[in-house]
Amino acid sequence: MITVGLTGGIGSGKTTVAKAFEALDIPIYIADDEAKKLMNNSKVIRRKLIKLFGEEAYLNGTLNKPYLAKAIFNNKELLKKMNAIVHPKVGKHFVKWKNKQTAPYVIKEAAILFENGSYKNYDYIITVTAPEETRIKRVLKRDNSNVKKVKAIIANQWPDIEKIKLSDFVIENIDIKKTKEEVLKTHQQLLKLAKNI
Repeated sequence: MITVGLTGGIGSGKTTVAKAFEALDIPIYIADDEAKKLMNNSKVIRRKLIKLFGEEAYLNGTLNKPYLAKAIFNNKELLKKMNAIVHPKVGKHFVKWKNKQTAPYVIKEAAILFENGSYKNYDYIITVTAPEETRIKRVLKRDNSNVKKVKAIIANQWPDIEKIKLSDFVIENIDIKKTKEEVLKTHQQLLKLAKNI
């Protein structure tokens, strides 16, 4: 079974593209969602995060997301340490999940495939792109954020030009109709590649 990584900068529309693949009966693993679940449910992760961030890391037994977001914002070292706790667990969880699937290929959607070097673990990579202004508008509409914060997140992520160099497929996500056409085209190519394994 082929493992495909789906990535893209904040606001590029990875979720939209993931849903379009899901509509074609392709199993999708959303790394961020699974990481949040594990951060709430894994005793090992909980213990390590409290050791790293203090008791405030959890509020009434639930992950204190605003507190953690504030702590890691502009603190690359802390972010690195947090990722070192969470990412290996997510990786193991993904392998278990993948082994239960029966599709010709599966997709793992993750924001920082290139930044953390995990892109090497995939057979193929799809990068979702969109102009920066579009991405900023989308994030402002979706999150309780501001332009300065969104730009800071964009600055921390690899630029599209660098991601594209290492990607097998690029889906530009501006017009939903065109995006779905691109997804279908990519899907057909991946099915051919899966048959040739």
